[in-house]
Amino acid sequence: MTSAFPEEEFDRRLALTRERLADRGLDAGLVSSPENIFYLCGLDHWGYFAPHILVVPVTGEPVLVTRAMERVTIANQVRNVRFEGHTDSENAAEKTVTVLRAMGLAGSRLGLEKGSAGLTPFLAEVLASGLPGARWHDVSGLVDDLRLVKSPAEQDYIRQAAKVSDAAMRAAIDTIRDGAREAEIAAECHRAMILAGGTFPGFGPFIRPGARLGEEHTTWGDGVIRAGAPVFLELSGCVRRYHAPMGRLVHVGPAPRESREMETVCLKAFDAVVEALRPGVLARDVYRAWQRVVDEAGLAHYRRHHCGYLVGIGFPPTWTGGNKVTGLRHDSELEIRTGMAFHILSWLMGTGRGDYFVSNTVLLGTHGPEVLTRTPSTITEK
Repeated sequence: MTSAFPEEEFDRRLALTRERLADRGLDAGLVSSPENIFYLCGLDHWGYFAPHILVVPVTGEPVLVTRAMERVTIANQVRNVRFEGHTDSENAAEKTVTVLRAMGLAGSRLGLEKGSAGLTPFLAEVLASGLPGARWHDVSGLVDDLRLVKSPAEQDYIRQAAKVSDAAMRAAIDTIRDGAREAEIAAECHRAMILAGGTFPGFGPFIRPGARLGEEHTTWGDGVIRAGAPVFLELSGCVRRYHAPMGRLVHVGPAPRESREMETVCLKAFDAVVEALRPGVLARDVYRAWQRVVDEAGLAHYRRHHCGYLVGIGFPPTWTGGNKVTGLRHDSELEIRTGMAFHILSWLMGTGRGDYFVSNTVLLGTHGPEVLTRTPSTITEK
């Protein structure tokens, strides 16, 4: 596999990371989130089930620590960091202690991503006990913040991922019918995703019949689709680990009148969010634009935890960019910036007046917001 980016892009990312570490008075940072490691050195594999620790010194050569058996993959994919492998009789933290001592950093001020799912409490304890002279500081979010604004090359991968999303969504919709098995829909969706140039996404496609609409993160089972029921579809193509999620609600047979009414509100609220996405605006103001449309439709009692979230790099088990969601919430102070990509959701489920939702990936480019996923957003009846 060739590198997803030229060396200059990785150099820029590492330089910005070093600057931020230096600004905090640190001598090095230990990065353990798969998304952040990929961002800084381009390692794209399924080996992240085992701990990886990337040591980024303010000056000097970065070092990646993980299992020794990954040597060939790392040699083929990574050019800008040195690899130090550990045997399976030791762990990544023990090896990292040895590496830090060899780098002269045993008694230094070190940053640790304490909020990373890639760093267990056990590994953190091994690091602390192995380096009693070190002074540890939490750098959770330091690299994540750099990832929020996408470079032109990253934006191109998200555009490609959107095309994969549309192909997979079309295949899923075409397969839905009275008597179709949920597994059949999933199989055709995956087939289209792969043939369109996509790879494994952070989440597999969510495919749920009407009886399970409220299950946020479950997918296909062994059921059969029946006439008169809606089918929930939410999926994302993935190209070079970059995602472009989208969602649709498909009706097997005529949609209820109430769903038609909710469709109108959902689409108007979605358009309001897109219109509100402008550089310098706060995320809470974007959410307020969505809620205003919902309130004006007589649904002031209805609230959502967000109307979308930032997307980009993702590894299983998520396409949200790690073990947190950077959402467009009613209380978020996040400043919207050019180059950000969002999964925008206009979701009205359980309102008491019908159910509908639609979601798309939206990129805020230099010429304003652009909806990248193009599958028709209006109600689909099969």
